[in-house]
Amino acid sequence: MNATTAEQASAPVTEDALRSVLLAGERPSSPGPVLTSLTFGWRALLKIKHVPEQLVDVTMFPIMFTLMFTYLFGGALAGSTQEYLQFLLPGILVQANVMITMNTGITLNTDIQKGVFDRFRSLPVWRPSPLVGALLGDVMRYSIGSAIVITLGLVLGFRPEGGAVGVVLSVVLLLVFSFCLSWLWTMLSLILRTPNSVAGVSMMVMFPLTFVSNIFVDPKTMPGWMQAVIEVNPISHLATVVRGLMDGSVPAGEIGWVLVSSVLLVAVFGPITMVLYRNKK
Repeated sequence: MNATTAEQASAPVTEDALRSVLLAGERPSSPGPVLTSLTFGWRALLKIKHVPEQLVDVTMFPIMFTLMFTYLFGGALAGSTQEYLQFLLPGILVQANVMITMNTGITLNTDIQKGVFDRFRSLPVWRPSPLVGALLGDVMRYSIGSAIVITLGLVLGFRPEGGAVGVVLSVVLLLVFSFCLSWLWTMLSLILRTPNSVAGVSMMVMFPLTFVSNIFVDPKTMPGWMQAVIEVNPISHLATVVRGLMDGSVPAGEIGWVLVSSVLLVAVFGPITMVLYRNKK
């Protein structure tokens, strides 16, 4: 080190010199809502990579339900397991996905309790980005669950008359509904104080919705009052649509009902979630 370099190193840094360095380049533009949401969605996927146990509900539960209901009740309900599988598998696909949505609220509540979301809210990004990104990341989990159920069904002998097109359309509609339903659990994650409470309330809501439906049996065999309940259950309409698309029919009225339900879920719970998120302390 020569004398000139030593003098420069020991010289105090002036405010003008520091400002000239900071302003030397053009300031980058702020990221938009889409980019920030996708970034938080990538974060959700990385969490799955580092904690693969999150996929237990996506992988094991659908397999268990499919095998148990097919081989325990198939002969009694439909005369043969193969015939019952044709009716059951679309319903199991619906049940698996809507039940998985509960994990969204549990995960968000865990982040809130750890203080992670306080840091997110201080970032100069679009305010809903952490929530939307988390929901987008969970869409990948729903896709994995759907692929597992359909693959298992094909192995067991399920043959959709609607072909690949009907299967893909039913899965896409199912993913849309699951994404919209997740806003309910997101709202609960901002109201309830612990992940266990979110899980408990979510189960209390989802178990009646999934079991008091047409997922497992034809409601024609049920009492009249229960048929009326099943008729207004959105999960029943979703199962009817998925079953119809896989069978090769296009129940336009039921598809419209499911889409309207999806829009209403976001329209009702989305704004409430954002108000709670903005005022969360």
